[in-house]
Amino acid sequence: MTWHEQSWRDGTRCVHAGETTEVGAPLLAGPTFAAPYRLDGTREHDYYYGRPDNPTWRALESALGELDGGHCVLFSSGMAAISTMLRAVLGHGDVLVLPEDGYYLVRGYVRTELAGLDLDVREVPTAGSWASAIRGARLVLLETPSNPGLDVCDIAALSELAHAEGALLAVDNTTASPLGQRPLRLDADLVVTSDTKAVAGHSDLILGHVSTRDVELAGLLRERRTSGGAIPGAFEAWLAHRGLGTLDMRLRQQAENAAALYAVLREHPSVCGLRWPGAPEDPAYPLAAKQMRRFGGVLSFELPSAPAVAKVLATSELFTDATSFGGLHSTLDRRARWGDPVGEGFVRLSAGCEDPADLVEDLRKALASTM
Repeated sequence: MTWHEQSWRDGTRCVHAGETTEVGAPLLAGPTFAAPYRLDGTREHDYYYGRPDNPTWRALESALGELDGGHCVLFSSGMAAISTMLRAVLGHGDVLVLPEDGYYLVRGYVRTELAGLDLDVREVPTAGSWASAIRGARLVLLETPSNPGLDVCDIAALSELAHAEGALLAVDNTTASPLGQRPLRLDADLVVTSDTKAVAGHSDLILGHVSTRDVELAGLLRERRTSGGAIPGAFEAWLAHRGLGTLDMRLRQQAENAAALYAVLREHPSVCGLRWPGAPEDPAYPLAAKQMRRFGGVLSFELPSAPAVAKVLATSELFTDATSFGGLHSTLDRRARWGDPVGEGFVRLSAGCEDPADLVEDLRKALASTM
């Protein structure tokens, strides 16, 4: 019986996922650095060359697969994971349904790199009506909560619609993380995550993965990873596995901090459009509370202008001007500069693991600079 089939709680699952029970083995084996392996003249071995497979990848894949509830395939980045999935699933002339407010690089990749497939690409707002767009689709890709707007859509309901059309449903689970949401249990076919964010959690590596319950589909993704070369480094995989052990603790602290910061932002006159799915007054809350297991540490809001955001960052001592999210450090990211279709003062805030009282005090002081 694997860990995800047991009744252990999240903290226990994170610490023990992917571990070996071999007597005399380390609790977490060190990374295996190898290009070739020793052979006996055949290829009847698990490991024969470093591009198809690596023991350190397998350990992390086992851990993430247990948390997701499926078979995990590790990639060199979140974009490598999602782009390989798209190329593996889609064929010429297929219908692809995307969120129009999801990660902007995915839409850009489809327009440029997949242009030769002559896809029928349909874009839908995350909180919009998906039913008509799904008709005749081959693949439906959701991102929930969306990045950076934090809207939420109903995974189980859209899975039912997609499957009725013979389509696969994939969910970008990066914002939620494997502990915050389990799309495969909500009948999604694939779940893709940028492990650069909360999974690894220390802002020091780039990594991604795709999980699926379909053994053949997982095998196809591994074949495409091998032929395309989108392979992770052994050291990065080992670091992420080490970081995974504290995911439960980090997410709990980040959610506590997000709630405290939300209360400050909600009352400030310079702030509008505040979003956090964990707040009962947020429009996404009823659905998020139904399908998410925890709400995470990412908020979004808007300040009057780009200079107002710059003032906040210049005044703050604890919030770092950085993109990405889900790490130990609290960050503010003005998203318009990267290409998201948002206002110039739109901010994505990622609550880190600092003391909540310190973050609240620092944010109050920083926001005062905008008055």
